[in-house]
Amino acid sequence: MGVSSWDGTLSSRDFHIFASAFAEKWQRMNPTLPSWAWVTLPKLPWTAKYEVEGYLSLEKLCFLRYSEDNHNEVSHKENEGPLCSNEEPLDNAVLVCIYWQVQSYHHEVHYCDLHIVYSVSYKVPVLYFRAYSSDGQYLVLDDIEKHLPASSEKVVKESKWTFITQEEHPYLKRPWYTLHPCGTSEWMKLLFLGDAAAHAAIDELYLVSWLSVVGQVVGLKIPFEMLKLNSS
Repeated sequence: MGVSSWDGTLSSRDFHIFASAFAEKWQRMNPTLPSWAWVTLPKLPWTAKYEVEGYLSLEKLCFLRYSEDNHNEVSHKENEGPLCSNEEPLDNAVLVCIYWQVQSYHHEVHYCDLHIVYSVSYKVPVLYFRAYSSDGQYLVLDDIEKHLPASSEKVVKESKWTFITQEEHPYLKRPWYTLHPCGTSEWMKLLFLGDAAAHAAIDELYLVSWLSVVGQVVGLKIPFEMLKLNSS
């Protein structure tokens, strides 16, 4: 199908195929970083045979939490990038560290979970996320927005389609924050419009291109190399 006749949406089957391609490419190009994993769910009785139930998951990303009195140390750590659970530094080009300010001289760790879920209503991927402290207490949206990178705040304010809401996770049945998918199909169509080569490799580039945009809202950046075709 040509770009001109494509409306920017995906079938649930295509979403699964594209998710697998994205997870494989992420792991291949970022072997030292946390991996996206496909979570397969039991098929419901009314689900068509060709449909696949599940979602992509990237969980327990770690972010250091600092006191305001440790400003100099924070500046130093910003150059190193965020830490994951095994204390390995992550690439600044991939994850933007969020530093949560608390009245304490000790370091504290916060975690973030990201899920990419297929929306049956909009027929596009949707990003769900939540943040929580090391004791398991979830952070409210006000706290999350307060400490998002400046670039994230700008994207939320200037883009009509990136407003954040709290909804029940369609599979976990618990409240998660999500980026509303309205308008996603339109701007995804625009991203591929006029680029026949990119549309020919849509299975490889769809989720990478989509996440390179929506990921900015939660401080997640995609390496530019992942946007290239046939990257190795």
